Amino acid sequence: MLDERMIRIVVAFIVSLLTVLIITPIVKRIAIKIGAVDQPNKRKIHNKIMPRMGGLSIFIGVVVGVITTGIYTQTKMTAITFGAILIIFLGIFDDKYQLSAKVKFIIQLIVAIMIVSTGLKMEFLSLPFLPERIELGWFSYPFTVLWIVGITNAMNFIDGLDGLAAGLSVIGLSTIAFMALSGGKLLILSLSVVVIGSTLGFLFYNFHPAKIFMGDTGSLFLGYVIAILSLLGLYKSVTLFSIVIPIIILGVPIFDTTFAVIRRVINKQPFYMPDKSHIHHKLIAYGLSHRKSVITIYIFGCIFSICAILLKSATLWLSLFIIFLLIIFVQIIVEVTGLVSDQFKPIIKIYKRLIKRSQ
Repeated sequence: MLDERMIRIVVAFIVSLLTVLIITPIVKRIAIKIGAVDQPNKRKIHNKIMPRMGGLSIFIGVVVGVITTGIYTQTKMTAITFGAILIIFLGIFDDKYQLSAKVKFIIQLIVAIMIVSTGLKMEFLSLPFLPERIELGWFSYPFTVLWIVGITNAMNFIDGLDGLAAGLSVIGLSTIAFMALSGGKLLILSLSVVVIGSTLGFLFYNFHPAKIFMGDTGSLFLGYVIAILSLLGLYKSVTLFSIVIPIIILGVPIFDTTFAVIRRVINKQPFYMPDKSHIHHKLIAYGLSHRKSVITIYIFGCIFSICAILLKSATLWLSLFIIFLLIIFVQIIVEVTGLVSDQFKPIIKIYKRLIKRSQ
C-alpha cells in the first residue's frame, strides 16, 4: 500500500495539474493586456502574435503543489524558493521588455551564487580509476555556479517549437523522479512530481497549435528547477558517471546548446546571437511537420533518459560503452541535420568511402 507521504505526492501532482489547467487562460489574458507577446519575424516559426509568460502558470501550479506536499518547511527549500522567484521575475520582465543577454546572465549568476552560498554545492569528485576522492575546494563554487547557469540556459535555448521545452522537461523530470523514487530521495521526488504535473497542465495549452507560449518565464524556470534537482542529487559527493547522468537526461537541450555555441564560433557570431539553425529548425527544414519535429525530439529525449537510467546501475565498462554509443548517436544527428554546417559530416564521409571501397 502507498504510505501517507506517497499519497500526498500523488495528490500534489493532481492539484498542480488542475491548478495550471484553470489558471493558464487567466495568465494568457494578463500577458496580452500587459503586452507580454511574441511578435512574428523571419527567425520565428509562428506567423501571428502570441501571448508569452505562460511559465507564470507553471510556477503558480508548482507553488500550490509544494504547499500540498509540505516540503516547503525543509531548510533547503528557502533559498531554492527565493531563487525561483527571482528567476520568475527575470522571465516576466524579459517576456515584457526583451532584456539583453548580459542582464539575464548577471541575474542568473546572482541566483546561482545565492544558492551556492547556502552550502548546496558539489564538494568532491570521485573517479573510478583513482582510489581516493578529489576535494574540489574553492573550485566547488564556480563549478556549481556554472552548473546552475548552464542548465538553466540550456532549456531556454531549446524553446523554439510549440510544446518542445515543456515536453522535454516532462521527460527529463520523469527520469529524475524515477531515480529519486528508486533511491528514496523524497524531496527530489516530491518537487519533480509537482513540476511534472504543472508542466503537463501547461502542455495542454502549449502543444501545437499553441494557444500560449511559456516564454522565458517558463523556460528559465524549468531549466532552473532541473538544475537544482540534479544538484540535490549530486549534493556533496559527485562521481564521474553521476555527473554524466543529469547531462544525459538533458541531452537534447545540452547538445543543441553546445553545437549552437560551436556554430556561432565558426561563423564568428556572438554565442548569444539567436539564429534559425537549432535542431528543431533543422528537422522542419529536413521536411518534417511541426508536430512530427517535436515528437521526433521527444523520442531523442526518451533515448537519452533510458540511457541515463541504464547508467545508474551499469558497470564501468558498460557505462563507457553506453556513453560512446550516445556520442556516435549525437554526431550522426548533427551531421544528418547539418546542425554545425552542411560541410561538417566526418562520419557520413567515412561511411561513404567504406561503401565505395566495398563495391
